[in-house]
Amino acid sequence: MKTDSALLAPAEAFALPYYAEAHRAYHNAEHVRAVLHALGSRQVLTPTVALAVWGHDLIYDPRRHDNEQQSADVFDGWLAEQGARADLRAEIHALILATRHAAPAATHTEALLIDADLSILGAEAEAFAAYNAAIRREYQHVPGVLYRIGRKKILRGFLERDQIFTTPEFTGLEDQARVNLAGAIAAL
Repeated sequence: MKTDSALLAPAEAFALPYYAEAHRAYHNAEHVRAVLHALGSRQVLTPTVALAVWGHDLIYDPRRHDNEQQSADVFDGWLAEQGARADLRAEIHALILATRHAAPAATHTEALLIDADLSILGAEAEAFAAYNAAIRREYQHVPGVLYRIGRKKILRGFLERDQIFTTPEFTGLEDQARVNLAGAIAAL
């Protein structure tokens, strides 16, 4: 059985073609590397979490609502082919599903991954604007008025949380995230 660390380079090689798909303007390898950097710069990146980061947006179709489930399943199949331990596969599967942002994190590790995935919300204004524009490109198939309604709902959902970032490692992004979200909502 391969160790978590031994799976990192093969996981990246497996995942990169998915992240290079033409329709991805934000959910691409740059996003994966930004999440890895967000965790690494806070010294909370483990091989297991890095594997989950590589798998978390493996499947991304802006017309579907089950991307995380699909990603978790495809990545789990790949991990099984690599001979990964069952407990490692289960943990990574749960971590990937946590990035649906549909429920509070069940573990501190899930919370770290969620916060890292959302860290773009607390980025400097220019980086946030680039992210916001990239999301619009990914949803170019949605007519303007419908996009504005849906995007406002999503952004307000984050803004209305008591806390956007739940781990001490990421709470420093909270104020900037609230400024960015309020600005994006106002611009819609």
